[in-house]
Amino acid sequence: MTSMLSSTGPAVVGWGPAAGGPTEAGRRPIRVLLVDDQELVRAGFTLVLDSQPDMAVVGEARDGAQVLELLRTTPADIVLMDLRTPRMDGIEATRRIVAGSDGAGAGGPKVIILTAFDLDEYAFAAIKAGAAGFLLKDAGPAQIMAAIRSVHSGDAVVAPSTTKRLLDWFAVHLPDAGRLSNAALEALTRREGEVLRLVARGLSNSEIAVRLTVSEATVKTHVGRILMKLHLRDRVQAVVFAYEMGLVTSGWFGRPG
Repeated sequence: MTSMLSSTGPAVVGWGPAAGGPTEAGRRPIRVLLVDDQELVRAGFTLVLDSQPDMAVVGEARDGAQVLELLRTTPADIVLMDLRTPRMDGIEATRRIVAGSDGAGAGGPKVIILTAFDLDEYAFAAIKAGAAGFLLKDAGPAQIMAAIRSVHSGDAVVAPSTTKRLLDWFAVHLPDAGRLSNAALEALTRREGEVLRLVARGLSNSEIAVRLTVSEATVKTHVGRILMKLHLRDRVQAVVFAYEMGLVTSGWFGRPG
């Protein structure tokens, strides 16, 4: 991330009355760790997130190596991770965070990547490493807070415009779909295949429910079965899988009319 002020001090952990404590409604706030080598950027995020009654910034780190150290002593639900940091970048840190939970991304904090897409392949690599979502670093506060809540609730953030840009780049590197095995796809029912394609196009569960004229709970069930049958970690990996299998091309990306 870009700013004029960089940090040279240690990570800050657990400050403020909201850090990990209950909200006024009695529910624990979403615990967020910030990772960015720019102190001013971290301060801005802290100001915004700590203003929300359901969120608490419980720590900061300058880079991937430091956030791994911090996670040993500081429980967190979400890690808001910049891709490009000193010592250890966000890709390697994401991989280690996921591996350090249960190897499948459950039981540990979820990672949301922030990137300017200076190098699109970095963002794609981060998703492959297990990130639960990614955003442009100039996303507005409302988008970032919505992403944190969505990922915390078990969903994944795959912004259509962001995914399209990544996959437009990645399409030239994809293997020929004809060389890929269709055995995994054959395990899906026709309706699950429909849901997978719509997930890959960036639709939310509620949008898929409207399009298919089913309940949102039914869509959630389909998504869960798709992930289980295809041995995928989350919705983001489902998008990657769909593109790799040639189910959706970048030219088709977007909400159906």
